[in-house]
Amino acid sequence: MIALVDMNAFFASVEQQDFPWWKGRPVAVTNGRIGSCVITCSYEARAFGVHTGMRLPDARKICPHLIQAPSRPYRYAEISRAIMKSLEAITPDLEIFSVDEAFLDLSHCQRLYHNDPWLIGRQIKKAVFDSSGLLCSVGVSGDRTVAKWAAKQQKPNGLTVIKPEFAGQAIADIAVTDLCGISKGIGKFLAQFGVYQCSDMAKIPISVLGQRFGNPGRRIWLMAQGKDPAVIDGHIAAPKTLGHGKIIPPNTSVKTVILTYLMHMVEKVAARLRHNQLQAKTFSFGLRTADGWLKTKAQSIDYTNDGQQIFQLCKFFFQQKWDNHGIFQVHVAALDPRPANGQKDLFLVDNEPRQKLHQAVDHINHRYGEFTLCNAPLINRSSMPNVIAPAWKPDGHRDTLDH
Repeated sequence: MIALVDMNAFFASVEQQDFPWWKGRPVAVTNGRIGSCVITCSYEARAFGVHTGMRLPDARKICPHLIQAPSRPYRYAEISRAIMKSLEAITPDLEIFSVDEAFLDLSHCQRLYHNDPWLIGRQIKKAVFDSSGLLCSVGVSGDRTVAKWAAKQQKPNGLTVIKPEFAGQAIADIAVTDLCGISKGIGKFLAQFGVYQCSDMAKIPISVLGQRFGNPGRRIWLMAQGKDPAVIDGHIAAPKTLGHGKIIPPNTSVKTVILTYLMHMVEKVAARLRHNQLQAKTFSFGLRTADGWLKTKAQSIDYTNDGQQIFQLCKFFFQQKWDNHGIFQVHVAALDPRPANGQKDLFLVDNEPRQKLHQAVDHINHRYGEFTLCNAPLINRSSMPNVIAPAWKPDGHRDTLDH
C-alpha cells in the first residue's frame, strides 16, 4: 500500500493563508516583484485560464484583477518541513519527492488502520492540515506510479483509492506520457511500436524497452500495466554534482555584469559545499548564447570549497571562451564533490586563515541571511530572489534554494 501526498497549488495556497484577504481571489506567484513569469497560481486564477509558465502580461489579459505575489521560497520550505515531519508520524517509510509531494509506504503499518485505505488516506490529509492549515490531495494504490496518478484525479482536496488488482485497468486508457517519468522522447520511441495508451504496452515484449533503455525501460513496461516495481526510498544519495545557474537579462554583453553573475553562482556553489562539509576539484562553467552553450571543465590544484579559488578558474574560462557574445544564462557546478575531511595533499599549505574567514562569513550569513557578507561586486548582484530547486529535500545537500 503506497500513498502519494500532493499539495494543492502549494505556493499560492501558502500566500492565501498568510494573507487571508487573498482567499477566494486569483493569485499568481512570480519570482520576485519584477518576475514576469507565473511560477504557480491559485485555483481561482486557473479558472480564468492562467497556468504555470504563462507570462504575467498575458495572464493579466485574461484575468485583469490577478494578484501578483512575489515568491517566498524560505516560507514554502518552512511549511514543507512541517508537513513532512507530520507524515513521519504516519509511517517512517517516507520519500520526499519534491517540496510539495511525498510518497508513503504504508505496507508495514496498514494493520494499524484496519487495512482500510480510505481511513489511512483521511488520516494523512488530517496530519497535513493540522501541521500546515493547508489542504492536499492523496492517491493510494499498490505502486508509486498509480498512486501518483491517482492523486491528480480529484484535485483539489481529493482522495482517490485504486486497489492493486484494478491498477492496470484504471490507467489502461490514458496516454503513456501522462505517467510520471515517461517523457515525450520516450513516448515517440514507443509510438514506433504502436504504443500510445498504457493498455498498448502489453502488446510489445519487455525486451524492446530493455534493449533501448536498460533497466529503466523494463520498469516503464511494468509501470504502464500498474506494476511499477520501484520501492519507496527515503535515503538521500551522496551528491554526484552540486551546481547553481541563473537566467540573466537577455543578450547581456557587458563584461563586468556577466562576471558578477558568474561570481554570484560561484559563491553559492562554494557556500553550499562548505555547508555540507564537501570539497571539489573539478568544476564546470557555462554561458548560454543565442547559438547555444559555451562550456568548459577546469581543475583546481587541490580539492577546495573556496569561492576565490573557484572564481579564478571561472575567469580563465571567461577570458578564453567569451567573444562579446550576448549571454542569456550562466551556470557553475562542482563535478566531483567529496567529504572535506579527506586526505590532504602533503605538498600544499593548508590555508587556515581562509578557513576561519569562511567559518565566520558562513555563520553570519546563516544567521542574518544569504550574502549579508559578500564580495564587493556582489552588492550589485541581481535582486531576483532564490527559487526552490526541483530536487529540494529538507535535509542534506538537497536542502538548498537555487538561483
